[in-house]
Amino acid sequence: MIEKRFSRTLLLFKEEGFSKLQNAKVLILGVGGVGSFALDCLYRTGIGNLCIIDYDCFDETNQNRQIGAFEGVGQKKVKILSKKYPGIEAIDAKLSYDFIQSFDFNAFDIVLDAIDDIPSKVFLALKIAHQKHSYPTLFSSTGSAKKLDPSKIQCASIWKSYGDKFARKFRENLKKQKFRGDFKVVFSPEEPKCKELGSFSGVTASFGLRLASETISIILKRKI
Repeated sequence: MIEKRFSRTLLLFKEEGFSKLQNAKVLILGVGGVGSFALDCLYRTGIGNLCIIDYDCFDETNQNRQIGAFEGVGQKKVKILSKKYPGIEAIDAKLSYDFIQSFDFNAFDIVLDAIDDIPSKVFLALKIAHQKHSYPTLFSSTGSAKKLDPSKIQCASIWKSYGDKFARKFRENLKKQKFRGDFKVVFSPEEPKCKELGSFSGVTASFGLRLASETISIILKRKI
């Protein structure tokens, strides 16, 4: 029996599509301004197996863009979000090189990278996206700060991203590590509106929602 909260989702995706969503396994790395909205969308849509990994605590400066920040100041993000979204798996861990090397990513269909640390993003890509047909599928977020226009957001290969300093540094570091794989990223070529890490939830949330929508699209296209 499908829960009533999914009744309108079922109208859109039909039974076959919704079954794919229920059986999918998605991992979200980093649940800040981008990752928390990806989580919210995937949870509401009916992804049956969701896991989040983060090490940080909420603080007041997170309240302009992160789900859970109002009620969770001073507390671990994964603790607050696991209460907010019952049934998800929440892992309190720092996404270091050692953790990434030892973690079993093959347990998931899709890995969403909403990490804001470039070395960790590179370690992750080297671990699971080094071949053309790597598994699981990796999707990464690039720089969402300093921007105001969500209509500029795009999705493309990491090698075809442009106009964003964070994405450029990401590509440069991948090249230094002789990375030869490929994966998609969400990025925006919009010119920065400030020098500091100012942020607007209209953009950061849209990055997360784009990651989520691309994830759902991939899941629906797969054969059961």
